[in-house]
Amino acid sequence: MRIRQILERKEIILRKKRLVTMLCCIVVLIALYVIITWPGKQEIEPPVVSVEPVGVEDVEIYGDYVGRVRAQQFVEVRARVEGFLERMAFAEGTYVKKNQVLFIIDQRQYKAKVDKARAQLRKDSALVRKTKRDLDRIRPLFEQNAASRLDLDNATAAYETAVASMGMSRADLDQAEQELSYTYVRSPISGYISERLVDLGTLVGTSGKSLLATVVKSDTVLVDFSMTALDYLKSKERNIILGQRDSSRSWQPYVTITLADNSVYPYKGLVDFAEPQVSPKTGTFSVRAEMPNPDHVLLPGQFTKVHALLDVRENATVVPQKALIIEKGGAYIFVMRRDSTAERRFIELGPEFGNKVVVERGLAPGETIISEGYHKLTPGIKVRVASKSKLAGNNPRAHANRTKDSDK
Repeated sequence: MRIRQILERKEIILRKKRLVTMLCCIVVLIALYVIITWPGKQEIEPPVVSVEPVGVEDVEIYGDYVGRVRAQQFVEVRARVEGFLERMAFAEGTYVKKNQVLFIIDQRQYKAKVDKARAQLRKDSALVRKTKRDLDRIRPLFEQNAASRLDLDNATAAYETAVASMGMSRADLDQAEQELSYTYVRSPISGYISERLVDLGTLVGTSGKSLLATVVKSDTVLVDFSMTALDYLKSKERNIILGQRDSSRSWQPYVTITLADNSVYPYKGLVDFAEPQVSPKTGTFSVRAEMPNPDHVLLPGQFTKVHALLDVRENATVVPQKALIIEKGGAYIFVMRRDSTAERRFIELGPEFGNKVVVERGLAPGETIISEGYHKLTPGIKVRVASKSKLAGNNPRAHANRTKDSDK
């Protein structure tokens, strides 16, 4: 019995050893299979990107402001003499020429003054002729001692007094004729006249009654808008003085305006004046541009949008905005080196225009930047430039264009 138990134990131990041996063989076989069938180390294909060279352009810098149109000349037509308004010699709202008669004031009292002054002048002229003849008779008598010095002095004084009186009468006549001419109220300039501000029969020329109409010359208009002190400082940095034309520059500060219907006015205007001080209330200073208005499309008093050329950055370094990556730490761009590795380059941005932006510092003309496919790049990674055909295949717009061409 005891021997039998010992034999059973030995058989169990042998079975366990055989099982362990079998498991080890299976593990070894699996390991060998894995080693044999495991693929070798594969090379990681570099990401495909689109590149383009850093551009150099002459960049025009603009500013947008709110402007107001005003007439180049706005003149008030006033009565210069007092009288009753008799006639109006123009159609309201029409174009009038310079010196055209607009109103006529009652002339009767001024004609009477002219007649009186002319008669007084004739009287004084006759007196001058008489005293001149008396003086001519007495002077030779005095030389022959036939007349006294007193007679000669009296004759001389009478002649000089008559001459002075005639001068005063001539001045009175000139003044009376001038006042008579003022009864014809004429247009001081050529332009469009407003409606009359007084009715016929009104006494004009007195306080508060002398303004008859207004004439506006709007063949050329002025556009006023305000710029900030920051705009002024930026222009000074570029040695640009707003409101002063510089013949040494290849460009001049001009403006274009947008009308109320969002259409762009076809003519351009030049900035010809800038206020020499900043308003302490608004922090802005006034700028004025002169703009042609031959068709009288612009009306004085209307508001408009002003698009002003502030600067031209010649030979500026520019990159497309789609290549920029802006984060809290600043803006950077990926540059492709000569060995086809990507370098992250932080840059200082300047003004934007269109779909591009000026780079103040950080890039040099001629360098190659990565404009597309940079989202999964890391600094130092190898990149591969995509062919144009591949880029076109990945571009939905290009695919749509090819489909249209094939349909044709």
